[in-house]
Amino acid sequence: MTKSVCKSQTNTATAKRADLNQQINALRMATCVAPKLLRYHTDPTNLPASTREADAPDIGFGQARAVQALTTALDIHASGYHVFAAGENGLGKRTLVMRLLQDYAKRQPTPDDWVYVHNFSDARAPIALALPASMGQMLADDIKACWLALKRQLNQRFRSDHYQSKVEAIRNQISLQEQQAYDALNEEGKQYALALAVRASDNRPIFVSADSEASDSAIVTTTRHLTTNKRTDKVDKHTDSSDVTPASSKSISPYVANFQDKNHMQKRLNLLTITLEQIEDEANQTLQALHQSLARRTLTPLLAPLLDKYQNLPNVVAYLHAFADDIVAHVEPIINENDDEFLPSHFSPLPARYFVNVMTSHAPDAGAPVVFEDLPTHLNLLGHVEQITHLGTVSTDVSLIRAGSLHRANGGYLILEASSLLEYPYAWQGLKRALQSRQLKMSSLEQMLTLTGSISLEPHAIALDVKVILLGEPDLYYDLLEFEPEFHSVFKIRADFHDRIARTPANERAMVAKIADMVDKYGLHDFDYTALAALLDYLSEQAEDQQELTLHSDRLAQLLLEANQKANLHHADQVSAAHIEAAIADMRYRAGYLRQLFWQELQKGQQLISTQGTAVGQINALTVVSYADSEFGLPARMTANVYHSHSGADILDIERDVELGGAIHAKSVLIMSNYLRGLFADDFALNFAASLAFEQSYGGIDGDSATVAGVCALLSALAQVPICQNLAVTGSMNQFGQVQAVGGVNAKIAGFYDACLEQNAKRGTGAEPDPSLQGVIIPKANLSQLMLRQDIVEAVAAGRFVIYAVEHVNEALALLTGFAVASKTKKGTYRKHTLYGRIHARLAAWEQKDNEKNA
Repeated sequence: MTKSVCKSQTNTATAKRADLNQQINALRMATCVAPKLLRYHTDPTNLPASTREADAPDIGFGQARAVQALTTALDIHASGYHVFAAGENGLGKRTLVMRLLQDYAKRQPTPDDWVYVHNFSDARAPIALALPASMGQMLADDIKACWLALKRQLNQRFRSDHYQSKVEAIRNQISLQEQQAYDALNEEGKQYALALAVRASDNRPIFVSADSEASDSAIVTTTRHLTTNKRTDKVDKHTDSSDVTPASSKSISPYVANFQDKNHMQKRLNLLTITLEQIEDEANQTLQALHQSLARRTLTPLLAPLLDKYQNLPNVVAYLHAFADDIVAHVEPIINENDDEFLPSHFSPLPARYFVNVMTSHAPDAGAPVVFEDLPTHLNLLGHVEQITHLGTVSTDVSLIRAGSLHRANGGYLILEASSLLEYPYAWQGLKRALQSRQLKMSSLEQMLTLTGSISLEPHAIALDVKVILLGEPDLYYDLLEFEPEFHSVFKIRADFHDRIARTPANERAMVAKIADMVDKYGLHDFDYTALAALLDYLSEQAEDQQELTLHSDRLAQLLLEANQKANLHHADQVSAAHIEAAIADMRYRAGYLRQLFWQELQKGQQLISTQGTAVGQINALTVVSYADSEFGLPARMTANVYHSHSGADILDIERDVELGGAIHAKSVLIMSNYLRGLFADDFALNFAASLAFEQSYGGIDGDSATVAGVCALLSALAQVPICQNLAVTGSMNQFGQVQAVGGVNAKIAGFYDACLEQNAKRGTGAEPDPSLQGVIIPKANLSQLMLRQDIVEAVAAGRFVIYAVEHVNEALALLTGFAVASKTKKGTYRKHTLYGRIHARLAAWEQKDNEKNA
């Protein structure tokens, strides 16, 4: 910082005091931070003129470790070499993995197609067939074409006059034999005054007593009717004349023959019926052989090209033969369409038993598939068998088998979001089982959980060769390692994604190339060199480090889109730094609602913060409020109270006692207590106790960034030396008083700067020394992380605000109190006018008081 900003205090009446003032002024000069160190500014002249002139993007930019891990996993084809890509959300894990896999997959062999076909030996277990790429759909089309051609030709040939004459001749021959046999038996029955009749109730032949007046008519009518009966008609073993044609029982009763004759003829009728059934069976077999012969002759020329086409695929050839045999065996229901099993299915003109269900199909030169499954349920991963309800009946068939993402990725790569995978019941278990067995076996969750008794298919398993990449945050990875014993045996490779990268000239050029790639991806205006410089500064600001760039692609993409929108509003052909700054301002405004609610309390005086004056045991600590996607800095009043006690310098942490303080905060309080003991316990009995609190704090507090502030407040209260309220402090500390770096330093500084503006804080002019200049004390270790807002940088440069960077708590104490802290005499004791000297005097007084009391 310039000399106009780093000022000395007013001379005192004594030379000794003047000397101490010079020491304080020298400390201010040594610790104040120059404006040029508060923010890194990219030199636009070192960048391309615009995104159009940027280099080609590097797919793995900033993620060399992750790329190396992925490459290792891809090159190893052993079991268990699947990948967990670990990194924060928004780093572009999916994009990088997808691009890397797509590039790698192009050079890999194209996997086989898989189809399911009906199992003619076991209908519940469809057969899985593997075919070379593109031949799966080809087989399905060939079978469909073959079936349609066969159906058309069979209909034509079966209905031809020549073929129907053959069928009719066989049927007529059977009818003639039946008629002759019935006529002969009827003639034989006349010897016993019996006639063949048909019982009206069930259409069965029986012998009844012949009426002399109507017997001729009865015999003719009956025998003609009998020849038209189906082979399923049965003959009664007992005569029943209660329901007989042609005459009623009243008209026949006078002519009833004796029982033995009637029983004899009934047995003869039974034997004749059996003989006729055998003749009819033989005739049907002749007809069936005739039909099958015609079907075979029709199908053979249609199937021959397919057998030749797939001759190098034994499983397919075996299926084609089984397909042909099944058609020949069932040619009659196929032609007559009197069986639901041979009617067109729900999704195809083919019957379901001849449907070729294509699970996966690939172009011959497509390379390995890369699949991202955004809804990784058990069904979507492993596939399932659908069911159809028709007229109250649940049914399924091979055409209702549905592929999962593991089927589609088989022979290639499957990308899943780990958190989504774990959301769905049994999805992880199903995936793990498939990867361990290297088989894809469909299993219904309802069957697994015995939630249904309905019968379903059990398709044959498909060989699985897939590489799975899970995307997730590091915490989830470690949770899986801890709670899932088999996780590491399946996912042996962890690909760590970094959230930032060193800001080197080479990396700046690579980042510009990445920006240009995103501009092209989203179809945005060209970004000029000033916009590129502003973007790089923004990325350092997000990384909270001057020497690093954040790799969060989501934030960058959002800023690019919104800056492009600002350019559109101004009808600009290029996006410039002004558009970037306007977009950032809008983003901050949108995210500032929660911050505004806090600041309203400050504006109304409800939140007590002093940015001027002095107070004993009171200090402005700096905090960061984080809630969802909002994060901002706020000053918080921290107070300490010290009193005479025999507790041995114990510090009452009020936040901890009321369970508002976290473990790290509690640790920082213990460090404060031990630091005080280390300073004074060798010289005095520490007959005091203290309490420490964040005033007006009603929520949880954690972290150690207020350790320095807490120690300063305690020492101020112990020495009864006031602290300047125009300064705020942040910093962690160890037991030796060394100040350590903290997080959120930029937000904390901005929070106190805004508080000074809100309270119309006094601002120096830079014309004369002004120790009451508002400012912030930070750890020196945080200097490289400063990426302050431009208005704060300008305020420091103009002498309206100051930032000090310290390495030891004593430096912070001197800046806050204006007192020399630990200056000693030649004898090694603290000087009386120093802060520690005043503490020594107070401790000595308490000790003397205790001694007098105990005397």
